[in-house]
Amino acid sequence: MNIKSAKFIKGITSDDKILHDSKPQVALVGRSNSGKSTLINTLFGNNKLAKISKTPGRTREINIFLINDTHYFLDLPGYGYAKASIKVAHDLNNVINWYLFNSEHCPRVIVLIDSFVGPTKDDLKIIGDIEKAEKEVFIVLNKIDKVKKSQRLNRIRILTEQFSNYKVLPYSSKEKIGIDELRKEFLL
Repeated sequence: MNIKSAKFIKGITSDDKILHDSKPQVALVGRSNSGKSTLINTLFGNNKLAKISKTPGRTREINIFLINDTHYFLDLPGYGYAKASIKVAHDLNNVINWYLFNSEHCPRVIVLIDSFVGPTKDDLKIIGDIEKAEKEVFIVLNKIDKVKKSQRLNRIRILTEQFSNYKVLPYSSKEKIGIDELRKEFLL
């Protein structure tokens, strides 16, 4: 799948008319600093498309990207730890919960799991909540490059078995693993 165009449209914290057109929506969900913005940049071949920060909690709104004029990819704020006040962290969770569980939108959802760290209790909770909301869950085992090559296949097997109810894809922006597969899955 070729990427003909990828552009940032806007950031939102509540409903917006852009979400009501007929284009499919794909939501990227994951804990703070799980690599959502990096995945967007690598997936769409533009290192300046999504802003990246090493500080957890920098994404404070839902950033909407239009891909090939056919699909919206939404980079949601991270859950879990954030370098922010309690009020800001609460507001970030409210934005995530509004979009995923309280809005009328029905995106396909990609949950990023850090392959090296493994799923956290926050990851498992959001996956369960998304499933209860009857939205499609797709697991990306991100940062697979952080796992030693000699241990990767075993790590992938363990995590794939743990998430056997879902489609699972190992991914690395650094080593360019899983990019074509993810494009095919979400842009056809």
